[in-house]
Amino acid sequence: MSIDGLFGGMSVSASGMAAQRARMNVIAANIAHAQDTDRGDGKAYVRKEVVFETVLDEAGKELVRVSDVAEDVRTPMERIHAPGHPDADKDGYVTMPNVSPVFEMTDLVSASRSYEANLQVSRMLKDMAERALELGR
Repeated sequence: MSIDGLFGGMSVSASGMAAQRARMNVIAANIAHAQDTDRGDGKAYVRKEVVFETVLDEAGKELVRVSDVAEDVRTPMERIHAPGHPDADKDGYVTMPNVSPVFEMTDLVSASRSYEANLQVSRMLKDMAERALELGR
């Protein structure tokens, strides 16, 4: 493997780590807003999802990047009966965010493991580069 190949691998790994870090940040925001029934406009918080896309760099390597942070419109919002809640409607129902802390924690573990896998690849490539330089001495 050439030095260019090692650095190309590092850029692929780094793009994966950056994408997973963005995913973890969105998950953390979802967890933080899991009980927000009013985001300032009278509506409950809507869960966010990170959308990834593959892009080619100048050398033709496929990198991953975050193309969008979209609202999750597939997961329904739960309505609970809480007549004393300040955000309750005229029938006493409150629309809750479509955030499941259990799902978010599972997604967080997945993102964390993906980040760690990319970090391990980066470390292995660094070790390979160091060994190649030692052989050249």
